[in-house]
Amino acid sequence: MPASPADLAAIEAHLASGRLTEAIAIADRLTAKHPRDAVAWLALAKVCLALDRTDAADRAIESAKALALHDDRVRFLGGQLDQRFGRTDRAAERLRAVAVGGGPLAREAWMALCETLFIAGRLAELQDEIDRPVAWRDDPRHAFHAARALAERDPEAALATMLEIAARAPSPALRRVMGFDAVGRLDRAGRHREAFDLATRLHGETGSPFDLEAMLVPLRGQREMLAKVGRWFTPKADRVEDVAIFCALPRSGTTLLEQMLDAHPRVSGIGEYQGVRSAFESLASIGKVGRALAMLTAAEANAAQQAYLQDARRRRRAGATWSLDKTLFAWRVLPIVAAVLPGARCISILRDPRDLAISVLLSYFEPRGDGWTASLDSIRRVVEAHDALLPEAIATLGLEHETIVYEDLVEDPARHAARCLELLGLELDDAVLRPEANPRTAFTLSHAQVRSPIHRGSIGRWRNYAWAFGPEWDPLVARHEARRTGG
Repeated sequence: MPASPADLAAIEAHLASGRLTEAIAIADRLTAKHPRDAVAWLALAKVCLALDRTDAADRAIESAKALALHDDRVRFLGGQLDQRFGRTDRAAERLRAVAVGGGPLAREAWMALCETLFIAGRLAELQDEIDRPVAWRDDPRHAFHAARALAERDPEAALATMLEIAARAPSPALRRVMGFDAVGRLDRAGRHREAFDLATRLHGETGSPFDLEAMLVPLRGQREMLAKVGRWFTPKADRVEDVAIFCALPRSGTTLLEQMLDAHPRVSGIGEYQGVRSAFESLASIGKVGRALAMLTAAEANAAQQAYLQDARRRRRAGATWSLDKTLFAWRVLPIVAAVLPGARCISILRDPRDLAISVLLSYFEPRGDGWTASLDSIRRVVEAHDALLPEAIATLGLEHETIVYEDLVEDPARHAARCLELLGLELDDAVLRPEANPRTAFTLSHAQVRSPIHRGSIGRWRNYAWAFGPEWDPLVARHEARRTGG
């Protein structure tokens, strides 16, 4: 018996209006009631993806695929998820099948296919797609992908096209995506003032209101509690021995180090996994965060742990014994990590705050969740909060950890990669020093950089924008230089 059209329409209405809690409740009920209906599983996958629960979406789409292998809707959403998980070959296969089929989803599948090929560095295939006659050549996204394919041969012409498209794209979301691609190319072309001005304009015109204090206040409270009380809870969950978690800000070097360590046969990078955030949200829903962590029962802690481990291990490459979680959220909730995943190894990565700030400001981030990336001032305040909280939290909570300075890693990759591997009880493997040879596709902002050998090109990038930094950055810079001297 299929799901009712009324229920499916209600899910679409809730998705359109942002009422995701209502949408997930209906979708869960439909899959429980109609487990043999591919459309019900497809609806659940769409809602989970909207909630950024990519692993749950992936499981749901696999259930839909088992019931309707050749349904374009299933192949399209499945291809998008394959892209997110770095399964490039399968993503391209699924999306291409929909794109050439000529159905209602063909245009969007073609756009997603071009994005997949670009992220994977498969530029010859991307050019083949651009050359293929399609019915949507008037779509500005077609010209954008064509400019990306052209960039290696004629970077100036490609950049001119991107700037034009970014200025006239019909929606703020498109202007943001296309504009930040142009920002990066302006930066690489040495047109630094233009890159800075365009990024600033894009943040202002395509961003969303963001309450920075709502992000910072809990971090201050956590730091005060750690200083006054120490570790106020005893972990009751079972010890884990196969999870390593990054505790770092974006653009700090996490993708490089992940690609390096993932090249070790015993380590599997699992990307920006949302498991820590989900653990935090599940404990928050029962009022067991903050001071109330002391009231967390063993059953509750182990339930949150198993929810984390289920997908962390599902993502792990066959043959590996460690899951390396590249989350960008963990540093904000290290008490949750200590309570739910005792034994997890933590790796923090620290980078010159000015290099990090410029890299963040000039990059595309989702404005609703990462609105702090919109100005150097708000970035500085988050870096200050991170630098103040992280060492105190790691020490007080007794987390097993290693701290890596990005510049030191680039100068001596073998030494600092070996330190991380020693934390996991592993020895250095030569493959770790050649991240550019790692066949894994990194679905991150740094996807292009990690296809090159380790280099110093990003060190001192801030000097191109020295005029944007005032003396308020000096304490952060001095602290970072002291880390290098002492490291």
